[in-house]
Amino acid sequence: MRIRFVRIGALMLLFQISIFGQGLAGTSVSDAPLPERTAPLLDALDMPDLVETIRAEGLAHAEEIRSTLFPGRGQERWPELVSEIYGSERMMGILGAELEAATEPWHIDPLVDFFDSALGRRIVRLEISARQAFLEPAVEEASLEYLGKLRDSDGQRLEILEEFAETNDLVEANVATALNANMAFQMGLNNAGAFGPMREEGEMLREIWMQQDEIRTETARWLMSYLSLAYQPLSDAELQSYIEFSQSEAGKRLNADLFSAFNELFQVISYDMGEAAAQFLVGEEL
Repeated sequence: MRIRFVRIGALMLLFQISIFGQGLAGTSVSDAPLPERTAPLLDALDMPDLVETIRAEGLAHAEEIRSTLFPGRGQERWPELVSEIYGSERMMGILGAELEAATEPWHIDPLVDFFDSALGRRIVRLEISARQAFLEPAVEEASLEYLGKLRDSDGQRLEILEEFAETNDLVEANVATALNANMAFQMGLNNAGAFGPMREEGEMLREIWMQQDEIRTETARWLMSYLSLAYQPLSDAELQSYIEFSQSEAGKRLNADLFSAFNELFQVISYDMGEAAAQFLVGEEL
């Protein structure tokens, strides 16, 4: 079970699997009501568009999961489950509720002011567009090549990108979320009987923690390639403005609240996905 979860500025980047639960296949968030207090912020962040992108990532990754865990099975039922798993209204409901509960009222106005500004709107679109582009493996490879060129020719730009990643604690926060999601997936498998006799939680936890160095290395490498591509059109000065916003009280709080909300979403998702996958692993395809 591989989880890749990255917050890029205002957005959460995820390449992973997830969940069996509520939501209808193909539902759209376009008409879903947003939480009243945080609706302007969610709108400024283009959260419905982001959720649709996460849905596309989940559907694309589902076949890799199937071919790895239970090849030759679930060709018809698995895509149906995954489509329900990534129900857009369901995901939006979880995220909206988490952010509504966590976001302080006095932080909303400065956040909306920034992301409704010309620079803020541009940043959000660049982040989502790059995330959508990364659905194509060739784009990810090209971004890695571009990152290599930056390392050789533009040390100042690379330093700014690294400062942005450090300011928002992107690597360590993603490692923690990935470990949590992996553990939730294993718990879902375990509780659904995929391993036969129930495994000890401590045993699973030790196995998950053994992955942290590998996850950290992969996350750092992938993150920097993504940042280099997503923010390529921005000037150094514009990136510095984004860093300054991220260092503000409202920016720090948004970063923490978004990580918390998506961490909750992906733990729920991953646990339920473990339960869904278990039926194919134990030979009880429904």
